[in-house]
Amino acid sequence: MPRLSMQANNAPVVDDYIRHGTPIFRRTNLALFAAGIATFGLLYCIQPLMPEFSKDFQVSAATSALSLSLTTGVLAVAMLFAGAVSDAWGRKSVMTMSLLSSSVLVLATALVSDWHMLLILRTLLGLTLSGLPAVAMTYLSEEMHPDSIGLGMGLYISGNAIGGMGGRLVAGVLADFVGWRAGVATVGVIGLISGLVFWSSLPPSRHFTVQPLNWRTLHARFTGAFRDAGLPWLFAEGFLLLGAFVTVYNYIGYRLLAAPYHLSQAVVGLIFSVYLIGTFSSTWMGHLAGKLGRRKVLWTAFALMFCGVLLTMTQPLMLIVLGIVAITFGFFGGHSIASSWVGRRAGAAKAQASSMYLFSYYMGSSLAGVGGGFFYASHGWQGVAIFVGALVLAGLLIAWRLYKLAPLPGPPSPGTEPPLAEM
Repeated sequence: MPRLSMQANNAPVVDDYIRHGTPIFRRTNLALFAAGIATFGLLYCIQPLMPEFSKDFQVSAATSALSLSLTTGVLAVAMLFAGAVSDAWGRKSVMTMSLLSSSVLVLATALVSDWHMLLILRTLLGLTLSGLPAVAMTYLSEEMHPDSIGLGMGLYISGNAIGGMGGRLVAGVLADFVGWRAGVATVGVIGLISGLVFWSSLPPSRHFTVQPLNWRTLHARFTGAFRDAGLPWLFAEGFLLLGAFVTVYNYIGYRLLAAPYHLSQAVVGLIFSVYLIGTFSSTWMGHLAGKLGRRKVLWTAFALMFCGVLLTMTQPLMLIVLGIVAITFGFFGGHSIASSWVGRRAGAAKAQASSMYLFSYYMGSSLAGVGGGFFYASHGWQGVAIFVGALVLAGLLIAWRLYKLAPLPGPPSPGTEPPLAEM
């Protein structure tokens, strides 16, 4: 039920923001959970298949990584405009079209036999997928009550974690038994089903106002984001978080399929089940940041990722897996904190700030994901680990810079004490 509050003139107003513990909160999170599963499953299902692509299409590890990097590169650029398109067309309609068209493209990818055609389809996928991540963040920022947005964002990112894990797991395991094409096609079907669940479950926007495309206003909002003392640093954190994370997952399969481990493709695919840790860490660290303050928690995510990188440089398989777990936990927690912090600091330009954050985020995946391939070719896994470690250390330094950031003016967020009332 909507809650009543009082304005300064004692006139009652309806508080119709979405709060946790209500049926509409559960519907919203079901829809965005399904969207997260579909988006990240469709995007990352080819990651464990990169060694298969190297064999089937006779391409190097760095070239095989283009199947993901081209997608994320186009996705990054297209998301700069996805928010503006959703301002004009509506949040739900843009996200629904994005999910359904992306699922069709992934189904088509399973049918191609030419490497260049596969790359073309994966490039188009980056364009169609762009209509969901930035718009979903904007929808949550607009519709969720301030005391529920941290939990809502964490649950959405949990869906991303399960989607990323499920897409990799399904494609990786099926590749061993019935071939990579069947695995990719299965992920495409799951995407279609998730898109229908999303369309039927997501409540219409209640705080959205149509804004016709105005390039001058759009430019002003983008440039305004860079005048904020914190947003540019948060954009950089997004770049470093996903750049480090994706580079690890891009090339760990090559290491584990080779000597001395000689794991099967199915077993390597099962290792991606550690993604499940992200469903916990994104929600838990997001909630913890709401209590203690984001600046006090963000740096711990990078510290944990750095410890994980060090563990992957050892030889015992169990320590390598433990390192992947630590990297995954830190990544999802850090992303949950940084992304909700962007929404808090963006003010009226939430769509553009979310787009800029995700532009940086996916450019990190695109550039670092390919760059890691050159380190792997020249120095093996140790080269990749040093490269990723440098990215994580840079993120840790920026987190320290954000720790000293002056809080925004205004009342603290619900659930935080005044001394910790930064966002």
